[in-house]
Amino acid sequence: MITIGQLAKYVGVSTKTIRVYHDKGLLPEPDRDASGYRRYGANDAIDLIKIRTLAEAGVPLARIRGLRSATDTEFQQALGEIDDELTARIRGLQATQGRLRQLAAGRLTPLPAEVGAHLERLARWGFTPRWVDLQRDLWVLVFATHPDHAFILFHDQAETTADPALRQLYLDYDHAYDLGPDDPRIDDLARRIADATRERYGRDVLPALDTGSDIPSLIQGTVNASSPAWQRLDTLIRAHLGV
Repeated sequence: MITIGQLAKYVGVSTKTIRVYHDKGLLPEPDRDASGYRRYGANDAIDLIKIRTLAEAGVPLARIRGLRSATDTEFQQALGEIDDELTARIRGLQATQGRLRQLAAGRLTPLPAEVGAHLERLARWGFTPRWVDLQRDLWVLVFATHPDHAFILFHDQAETTADPALRQLYLDYDHAYDLGPDDPRIDDLARRIADATRERYGRDVLPALDTGSDIPSLIQGTVNASSPAWQRLDTLIRAHLGV
């Protein structure tokens, strides 16, 4: 027979934890000896090891308490379920660890390969690193939150930038970043973009651009926040299009 302190040291938990298990009804509290000390035996140690193992596996204490009255078959079935749950958690943690290591190495780019290729083309076409980085951040956000709609929007943008004339509008948009919001070149660029948008999608622009999602406004809001000139451009383009 051993004391609560010896039991705690043997199993690898604190005496406070053992008392909590007593209070929660997980581990029966033994009688005290003539000196007033609780004395624990081998069965108590085995029970405590079981409780500790299940608790470390993430099993709630209430569920552990319920397993005390389970039959051998029920207990083995529960252990199998817990093992499956733990395996899934381990896989999730390993995936998180992989992303963390990618982040530490500066290689966190959770984007489809075709988006990565598109970003590389933007750089070759003369877009500024600021624009390419902004596009990457936006597509990471969009694909993470709305993957289905994201592909619709991405393919539309990829087709647009593949057209030399339309690509030049994007380039002009990119290079307007540092212009003052009242610069007359912004008014001219807004008109040209509105004309090209109307030509691409027809006069009823809004339905043509509607994907049933809030992604377009999310993207445009992020772009607008980057530059007063870009915000002014967006306002003028909307005015020209009547949206």
